[in-house]
Amino acid sequence: MTVVSATSSTTNKVLPHPLNAWYVAAWDHEVTRKPMSRRIANRPVALYRTEDGNAVALADACWHRLAPLSMGKTLEKDTIQCPYHGIIYNSAGRCVSMPAQETINPSATVPSFPIVERYRYVWIWMGDPTLADPDLIPDMSQMSSDEWAGDGLTIHAACNFQLVLDNLMDLTHEEFVHSSTIGQEELSESDFVTVREGNKVTVTRWMHNIDAPPFWLKNMRDKFPGFEGKVDRWQIINFEAPSTINIDVGVAKAGTGAPEGDRSQGVNGFVMNTITPETDRSSHYFWAFMRNYALDSQLITTQLRDGVHGVFGEDEEMLMAQQAAIDANPDYEFYNLNIDAGGLWVRRILESMLAAEGRLTPSA
Repeated sequence: MTVVSATSSTTNKVLPHPLNAWYVAAWDHEVTRKPMSRRIANRPVALYRTEDGNAVALADACWHRLAPLSMGKTLEKDTIQCPYHGIIYNSAGRCVSMPAQETINPSATVPSFPIVERYRYVWIWMGDPTLADPDLIPDMSQMSSDEWAGDGLTIHAACNFQLVLDNLMDLTHEEFVHSSTIGQEELSESDFVTVREGNKVTVTRWMHNIDAPPFWLKNMRDKFPGFEGKVDRWQIINFEAPSTINIDVGVAKAGTGAPEGDRSQGVNGFVMNTITPETDRSSHYFWAFMRNYALDSQLITTQLRDGVHGVFGEDEEMLMAQQAAIDANPDYEFYNLNIDAGGLWVRRILESMLAAEGRLTPSA
């Protein structure tokens, strides 16, 4: 176990968000020919698709009088028209037409942001566009793999994105926040291992020969009708900077080899989470639950999505209350327990990214 002193504190309770990083702007199905607006990293962005179906992201403010381009309309090829005075821009953000004049002011541009579509999401890079390497997009391959099935939703979380990351990196809170679904005493009692490698952090926890909580008992019975008995349960939390956390979760019949790699006598899921800062105190929380069994069952897909959504609703309530308490107590610090090891590594990675952008001095 990686041990963190219980007396250590964190003065910067919530951090700014790195800009030189990939964030999810939207689910791919959200972005259509009709422009939409979404605030990302404190900046309004207009999203739309070209006639060829390519996603585009422009600053949501016309060069002329700052009217929101998202209130305009798409025209031929890759263009969008301002709703106020009809100025037309291409997908690079350059003006290609002005009303009542043939000469186009060369300064008539709006910022355009790099976009990549991958894993059912539209990813956006809000920082230096010359650094926008698609290979830096976090791995969420279960989202688009034929070997996994599932669905998800988006939560508008009224809190800083760091609080969501803290929540996901320490799942012992399930015992107290989610006691009726996925929580159990063994979460706090079990050992865990924390490993950092570059901009990735992994927290691994196994619980052996335990009773399955209600959520997992149902899933076992979906695959093994009438199942009764003890299980081995696992949670393997995988963080990848800046804000993607994929959690390998599941249970298997106790003693059938799951800890050694044979999960055939169990059920396995991935909780896919990626959090996009909206403002300093609000976030777009994109999530999905993917499974590798009963792939053709839309019923199970819907039941799992709705069940996980209910669980996350409990988190949302807690995080909103936590953000309000932070705002009301600006001089208070965070204090850390052993269970915060993963979250502290995440914080250090984010601090290093911010320091590289010249926006924060990293802690020692």
